[in-house]
Amino acid sequence: MTGSSGRVGSALAAALDAAGWTVRGVDRASGRWTGVVGDLRDRAVRLAALRSADVLVHAAALHAPHVGRLTEDEFRAVNVGVTAELLAEAGRVGVRRVLYISSTSVYGHALVPVDRAVWVDEQLAPLPRDIYDETKLAAEELTAACAVPSVTLRVARCFPEPLPVLAAHLLHRAVDMADVAAAGVLAVSRTDVTGTFNISGPHPFRRADCPSLHRDAGAVLAARVPDICAAFRDRGWPVPDRLDRVYDSAAATKAFGYRPVRGVRHLLRTAAAGPTPGRPDGTSADPER
Repeated sequence: MTGSSGRVGSALAAALDAAGWTVRGVDRASGRWTGVVGDLRDRAVRLAALRSADVLVHAAALHAPHVGRLTEDEFRAVNVGVTAELLAEAGRVGVRRVLYISSTSVYGHALVPVDRAVWVDEQLAPLPRDIYDETKLAAEELTAACAVPSVTLRVARCFPEPLPVLAAHLLHRAVDMADVAAAGVLAVSRTDVTGTFNISGPHPFRRADCPSLHRDAGAVLAARVPDICAAFRDRGWPVPDRLDRVYDSAAATKAFGYRPVRGVRHLLRTAAAGPTPGRPDGTSADPER
C-alpha cells in the first residue's frame, strides 16, 4: 500500500487489515500503517514495499493542493514516473493484482454543465484542466495497460468540510471515507474484476433529473428527498437551487457489489448525535477537489 499515511491510504489500510489482509505500507511520512518510510522514486524503497506482495494498492500521489506550489515536472515524476516504475516492478516480482486510487477530478472540464447537470459515469470522456488531472489520467492509462490485472477507482470528494457544505456535496458529488475504504476492499478481493470505476454516493437522483437539477434543484430534492430538505431547513442550511453534476457509481455496484451507505442521511444522524465531523478549513490532499 503506497500513501499509507495519507487520509485515503490509511483508511484503506485499516479496512484491508480488518478484512484479514496483511498490510505493508510505504509513505514519505510515518503513520500507523506505514512500515516502510521513504520516497518511491528510490528503487530500494519500491522493492522493499513490493517484497512478497500479492496486491499493490497505489494511493500515493501529489494532489490538487500542490498545483502551483510544485513544478509540473515534479507532478510528472511522482504521479506518472513512480506509477510506471511501480507497475514494472510489480510485474517482475509476481504481484497478482493492482488497485490504483484515482479521482473524479480527471473529468476536469467535462464536469462543467451547459444546459443540464452533467451525469458523470465512466462513459464521460475526461477533459483534464490542470497538471494534477493530466498526471492522474496518465497514471490510470499506465495501470490499465500494465501486465498485472488491475482496477482503478475514481474517488469522489471525500475530505472534511464545514458541515453544511459537506451535506450539500453528499447529495450529488461526495462520498464518505468509510464507503471509499469498503470499495477498496471489494476491488482488491474480487479478482475477476478489472476496469475503471467511479466511487461516490449514495445519491438520490436519476439521469432524467439532470435538466431539472440545472434549472431548479430544490424542486427535484423536494420530490426525491423531502426529509432531507426538511432537515436542511431545520438547521438553517440552504437547500441547493442548482446542481452542476451527479456522480454515478452504478458500474461499481454491478461489477463488484459496491453499495455506499454513509450518505447525507447518515451525516445528519451523526451530527444530531454528537460532535460535528469535518474541519472548518476543509483542507486536504485527497483525490477530488
